[in-house]
Amino acid sequence: MGNRGMEDLIPLINKLQDAFSSIGQSCNLDLPQIAVVGGQSAGKSSVLENFVGRDFLPRGSGIVTRRPLILQLVNNKAEYAEFLHCKGKKFVDFEEVRAEIEAETDRITGSNKGISPIPINLRVYSPHVLNLTLIDLPGMTKVAVGDQPVDIEHQIRDMLLQFITKESCLILAVTPANTDLANSDALKIAKEVDPQGLRTIGVITKLDLMDEGTDAKDILENKLLPLRRGYIGVVNRSQKDIDGKKDIRAALAAERKFFLSHPAYRHIAERMGTPHLQKTLNQQLTNHIRDTLPGLRSKLQSQLLSLEKEVEEYKNFRPDDPTRKTKALLQMVQQFGVDFEKCIEGSGDQVDTNELSGGAKINRIFHERFPFELVKIVFDEKELRREISHAIKNVHGVRTGLFTPDLAFEAIVKKQIVKLKTPCLKCIDLVIQELINTVRQCTNKLNSYPRLREETERIVTTHVREREGKTKDQVLLLIDIELSYINTNHEDFIGFANAQQRNTAANKKRAIPNQVIRKGWLTINISIMKGGSKEYWFVLTAESLSWYKDEEEKEKKYMLPLDNLKIRDVEKGFMSTKHIFAIFNTEQRNVYKDLRQIELACDSQEDVDSWKASFLRAGVYPEKDQCSHY
Repeated sequence: MGNRGMEDLIPLINKLQDAFSSIGQSCNLDLPQIAVVGGQSAGKSSVLENFVGRDFLPRGSGIVTRRPLILQLVNNKAEYAEFLHCKGKKFVDFEEVRAEIEAETDRITGSNKGISPIPINLRVYSPHVLNLTLIDLPGMTKVAVGDQPVDIEHQIRDMLLQFITKESCLILAVTPANTDLANSDALKIAKEVDPQGLRTIGVITKLDLMDEGTDAKDILENKLLPLRRGYIGVVNRSQKDIDGKKDIRAALAAERKFFLSHPAYRHIAERMGTPHLQKTLNQQLTNHIRDTLPGLRSKLQSQLLSLEKEVEEYKNFRPDDPTRKTKALLQMVQQFGVDFEKCIEGSGDQVDTNELSGGAKINRIFHERFPFELVKIVFDEKELRREISHAIKNVHGVRTGLFTPDLAFEAIVKKQIVKLKTPCLKCIDLVIQELINTVRQCTNKLNSYPRLREETERIVTTHVREREGKTKDQVLLLIDIELSYINTNHEDFIGFANAQQRNTAANKKRAIPNQVIRKGWLTINISIMKGGSKEYWFVLTAESLSWYKDEEEKEKKYMLPLDNLKIRDVEKGFMSTKHIFAIFNTEQRNVYKDLRQIELACDSQEDVDSWKASFLRAGVYPEKDQCSHY
């Protein structure tokens, strides 16, 4: 590639940059470019103005650059400027350029001090410039001023990272010499994305403002904080010079004189100053484009091929073709059906790792919540004995009976069987609720078509509700069948003879030792006098309840055997938002330290019920009605 070809590289990238800016997207291509970063008032704008040789950037205190400015410098005989958003209009007066930048910034960000990542594209043609493209970014700030948003620091940082994290972006890190280099915001953020310093170019400004007797020689000789591309020192105009409209050419001559006459910089004067910086950047960017162009070309070609395939599909596309609409509709409805099935069956592509959902939740309802609801049925032994006594006497009437009549047995048993209706219906309600939640979750993909989503949800939910009615009728019918005829010959029916034997055998059956039933966070509710409430990681096994400092389960705080333990409800405190249940020992012993019961708190009643169901699987039952203890 000849020298002429090298000169054409930067204009080529400029054309690409303009093309992407005009269509409003970057097409995921990382174009080779130089981004200028630095703290507020580090001298970034002055460096750019010195390149152009004109005052054209907005000035003032506080945050002035509020949108990225893509500045494309083009070597040309005539001197003028053009904006991408005002195509065809040539700006000869650079005061007008400044006014246009301010107006365009305010158009997007408003007149307050907010910022926006949408860039302004400015092209400057001049005989005094070398072909070069730079992106002037907002200066980093620490404190929100005036009506700036409070997170202005993070907003600017995120915007800078959007540009400088790309491997194809060279970073021009501007740091004033009158601050410590170790505190440089520009070098700090550059080091984060370019730890080796391979694509960072250091610029040291304000060398003339250093305290007498100090200099930046070690920095400029690349000894203090080495960068592969080194440091270049510049001397910008002072605010007084800018206000007094000091000519930039005179300023450049003064800068040259400063380096030649300063004892610390005399030996490196040829490698210092704005003209040398401009030459270096032109050379670095050209080389950088040359290195990144092959990769860029292959990426463009692959994107072009994929786009051509898409275009091919649309060549014969008629928007009003009803078959196309029908096909799209069928595909979406079909996808909904597949997603719903996957949620229930559990073979989805995206498995939820945060909480139980779909089929897993329904499984828990059947195996934990339903048995728990059955156990919750209020069963008072004293009351039952009294009912049996009344039933036997009422069946005999005026006669005194010799044997326990079957009718009394049936009357009592039927009364107990009827109590199954409520938990069964509650179980159906819970399952239906989960099915409807799953339907809503699966229709998320139809968000682009609100009416289709609404209609799909309505149809499926209506169908689920219809099945709910039939399911409830079927379950109630089953219970009615059990009530209508009690089959005492069935092998599961425990006759009086082997009732005691069965009971003993059941008691001997032990759960698998150390089988983990559940793990999770719970808060132990303790008064402030005794140390206050604390959150622990609980592990419930078939034999014990242990709690640990955290999920790693390295530091065990306590282990409580489950023998003789039961659960009781605790009323929620006046100020508390948590839901509480308690574990106590039926033999009136202390459960933990000097506490008769441990109060455990959860965030919701659903969590409480779920934990109670898990305890039930471990053989820890809820306390029966309080009156049975009196």
